[in-house]
Amino acid sequence: MTQRVASVETFVATIPRDTPYLGPLGPGEKVNSRGYLVRQGNGTIYPTADRSIVVRITSDTGAIGWGETYGICAPRATCEIINDLLAPVLVGESIETPEAIWDRLYGLMRVRGCTGGFHVDAIAALDIALWDLHAQAAGKPLRDLLGQTVIPTIPGYVSGLPAGTLAERVAFAEQMFTAGHRVFKFAAAVSHEGIVEEMAALRSALGPSANILIDLHWKFEAEAALRLIDALAPFGPGFVEAPVAPEDVGGLTLVAHESPIPVAAGEEWYTAYEVANRLHAANIAYVQPEMGHTGVTQFMRIARVARDHDTLIAPHATIGVGVFLAASIQASAVIPHLWRHEWQHSVFDRGLELLEGMPPYADGAYALPNGPGLGVRPNDAFWNYAERVE
Repeated sequence: MTQRVASVETFVATIPRDTPYLGPLGPGEKVNSRGYLVRQGNGTIYPTADRSIVVRITSDTGAIGWGETYGICAPRATCEIINDLLAPVLVGESIETPEAIWDRLYGLMRVRGCTGGFHVDAIAALDIALWDLHAQAAGKPLRDLLGQTVIPTIPGYVSGLPAGTLAERVAFAEQMFTAGHRVFKFAAAVSHEGIVEEMAALRSALGPSANILIDLHWKFEAEAALRLIDALAPFGPGFVEAPVAPEDVGGLTLVAHESPIPVAAGEEWYTAYEVANRLHAANIAYVQPEMGHTGVTQFMRIARVARDHDTLIAPHATIGVGVFLAASIQASAVIPHLWRHEWQHSVFDRGLELLEGMPPYADGAYALPNGPGLGVRPNDAFWNYAERVE
């Protein structure tokens, strides 16, 4: 008998941290009264705690599916979209048609300009939970519903060097290198001593065998990005990520065409519609879908668009307790053109302590969760950090 959605619940999960995301406060940075800081390096607001939105969907048989999306900023806004707008539409729907449900929920607001942001984040959380339920009902891991497993162990890369000074960041990278890691990404938003200087120092310390990636955090106009890339090129970066503002499609096209270094982009692209528009214009080497934005449905559609443009997939993974990370790992296993998956060690090493079923990151790779559905669920400790939002 077909299972149908009986209820939808939202929770804000907040995990305190001693050092803010990306590293200690830099020059001119301070925490405001609501617990946010603005990174002067990229003009973007961040919370001082790790925070995400977790969704629980219960079917009419009592089965439970879990989803997760961004809760970095104003998490109750996304919860309100789910509780006030989307959940009443979703209740009573079959769990067997998550793709069709994504399309229906997206269509509710597209003509009102809601083609990204909080609205599509909300859909992503519901989509992940529906896929979890759908795969559980089939008695299979999520990946088996998405395709054939072609990558049984998902290679990753070290993302972030969260220390206050360049010398400390280099020392941290050296420790990770000694532990066996060979692919690293540093965040230009906190390269207070200079981006080129940081790249040069890391190359000198880690040697030619290290693959060093640079996240430019949308900091530059196209011409300035190209000048910076020319200065970085002698040090052999593996890619430069997000060189220009997300809405600057022309600038991204120019940089991708002219850059001697491969360009990666896409963590802020919510749908295959956005990806197709950009890849038609820009020669991007790596597309970085973020499961917390895309959900399973758009993640897979984005992967298909990237395949058609001979573009590699390098999934992004940011702040969360690991539910959407599990979905991302499951989906990545069926993508032949997958490159590597981001490993946010300062986030997920703590967040995964709140989940059952997620294998630890080891030997530079993610093992696939076992069991039906996502293969993970919040454990008892999770509820110490979760607040229900009605």
